Amino acid sequence: MTLLKNFTTTLFLSISLTSIAIAITEEDSEANTLPLDELRIFTEVFAKVKNDYVETISDRKLIENAIRGMLEGLDPHSAYLDKEHYEDLQEGTSGEFGGLGIEVGMEDGFVKVISPIDDTPAKRAGVKAGDLIIKLNERSVKGMALNDAIKLMRGKVGTNIIITVLRESEDKPMTITITRDVITLKSVRSKILEPGFGYIRISNFQTHTAEDMRTSLEKMKKDNEDGLSGLILDLRNNPGGILNAAVGVSDLFLNDGLIVYTEGRIKDSKLTFSAKPTDMIKNAPMIVLVNGGSASASEIVAGALQDHHRAIIMGERTFGKGSVQTILPMNDKAALKLTTALYYTPSGRSIQASGIEPDIFIKNIRVDSITEHPSTQIKESDLSGHLGNGMKESKENQIKDKTKIKNNVPSLAETDYQLYEALNVLKGLAIHLKNTE
Repeated sequence: MTLLKNFTTTLFLSISLTSIAIAITEEDSEANTLPLDELRIFTEVFAKVKNDYVETISDRKLIENAIRGMLEGLDPHSAYLDKEHYEDLQEGTSGEFGGLGIEVGMEDGFVKVISPIDDTPAKRAGVKAGDLIIKLNERSVKGMALNDAIKLMRGKVGTNIIITVLRESEDKPMTITITRDVITLKSVRSKILEPGFGYIRISNFQTHTAEDMRTSLEKMKKDNEDGLSGLILDLRNNPGGILNAAVGVSDLFLNDGLIVYTEGRIKDSKLTFSAKPTDMIKNAPMIVLVNGGSASASEIVAGALQDHHRAIIMGERTFGKGSVQTILPMNDKAALKLTTALYYTPSGRSIQASGIEPDIFIKNIRVDSITEHPSTQIKESDLSGHLGNGMKESKENQIKDKTKIKNNVPSLAETDYQLYEALNVLKGLAIHLKNTE
């Protein structure tokens, strides 16, 4: 009976595959002919697993596992998305989803953190870009499919998960406890660092990122009577997102020219995106901050602004994800996330596996202030009998008071050295531009 069942299953699959092959039109046969010998091996394996495996497994599960394996064997970013994971992807691009708040990929069979997302449980718990997750609770992730690992990290809001990570700076694995929460992303945050000098951070690229950034720029320009003298765009630890959002953000600072183009095997994968007038900050000096956690859409923006000489790129070499994934909806509300193209900067550079090299390399180091001995801090005004400069004593005291208050505020150099250096360069560019007008 078992032999007959095996024979029937194999015969049925072989007839089905042969029928599919015959149905291919003659004009497409050369490109699309199914590899019948290899598919016969597949049907043989399918039949043996279905009938001889220690537990009964449904045909659907076997086929889905085969599809997952086929896609995951291509590259780290192609994947089969069942209904649940497809919905998660749609929620992520819209700006709200449940989970820990980390962008992940696969490396050497483990889950690698590309970037923790700002203001999320993972970020608050101390997860860092580059961490290699080796365990989820007590379960090893070695050899686990990325989608299965993501599924384990998701869960009921308020529940805890313990992740074990390897970190380059640590001698032994670290355990981090994270409480799951609803992740509501606000991808754009802005502030004025000093009068006339704006700062915008994009944590990831969502559907409304370009629109939100335009709003932030308008507000900063309104809050500064003379407009913006310079802008810092912070893309550090930004894992990417929607291609159109990256194009939209780049377009806010360019008047014309190519932003990015894609090249792939099929006609629909060959796309070009160009800028339209006008530059929102009227060619004011601009710095873009990047690091190893800046990936995909972040690299599109950095590459476009670098190639057009519109901004100085500062920080560290970016992640190097230069591939485009297309979401192809399937039956039963599932989808394929398939790598269909590579994207290129306006000058024709491929970022894939190489990244964007900054114009000015700055490592993210920690700087501590040096407390000088009181005897070394004597100034002219402290000397007995010093000459005055005509200023009223009250105004002099006001200057001293302001200096005292400023010195009590933590220095930007101590809290974010890369941003501190970027601001210095930006101010220098603004002064140079003003002197040459």
